[in-house]
Amino acid sequence: MKAKTSHRRPLPKSLRVVGIGASAGGLEAYTQLLRPLPVNTGMAFVLIQHLDPVHKSMLADILSRETRMPVNEARDNMRVEPDHVYVIPPNVQMSIRRGALHLVPRQESREAPRPIDYFLRSLAKDVGSRAVAVILTGADADGSQALQAVKAQGGIIIAEDPVLAKFSSMPDAAINTGLVDFVLPAECIPQELVRIERGPAATLK
Repeated sequence: MKAKTSHRRPLPKSLRVVGIGASAGGLEAYTQLLRPLPVNTGMAFVLIQHLDPVHKSMLADILSRETRMPVNEARDNMRVEPDHVYVIPPNVQMSIRRGALHLVPRQESREAPRPIDYFLRSLAKDVGSRAVAVILTGADADGSQALQAVKAQGGIIIAEDPVLAKFSSMPDAAINTGLVDFVLPAECIPQELVRIERGPAATLK
C-alpha cells in the first residue's frame, strides 16, 4: 500500500535537499558523514547506494544507529521532510518530483545501472539551486553524468577526497568533470553542509 503523503505540494522554497551517492565502501562513508551532522540543519538527505537487487537492505536500520535524525527506507510517493534521511530500496530507480520520492522497478540492461545519475538529474530539476550533490566512494563512475544538470541549475557539488576514499573511481570521475565545488574527506563534509545552509561562520556545535 502506498504511503499517504501530500506529495502534490511543491517543496518549501527554503528546503535544501542533499543527494548523497555511494557504491563500494558506502556504509563507512555514510557513517562518517551522518554521525556528526546536527539533527536540526533544516536539510533533507537522500542516500542512493548501489545495492544487491535480490536481497533486503539493512542500510536504513544500520544508519539509524548513527544519527538521531529519522532514517527511512524510501517508499513510493513518500514526501521529503527537513531533518530526515531517506535511503533507496534495492532494485529500483528513485527520483524526486514535487517534493516526493518516486520508485520504479529497475529495468534489466546490459549496461550497469546508474541510480545516482538517475536521482541527481531529477533532484536538479525539482529543487534547482537548492540541490546539493555529494559523491562518495565507489568503484565506477555513477553520478558524474548528472553533475552538469546540477550545476546548470545553480546547485552545489561535493566529492569525497579520492585519496582517502575506500574506492576512488566514483569521486575521481566526478572531479574529472571540472564541476565539483568542494573535494573533502568524508568526515569533513558535514561541516561544509552546515556552512552551506547556515553561512560561513556556522559550526557543527
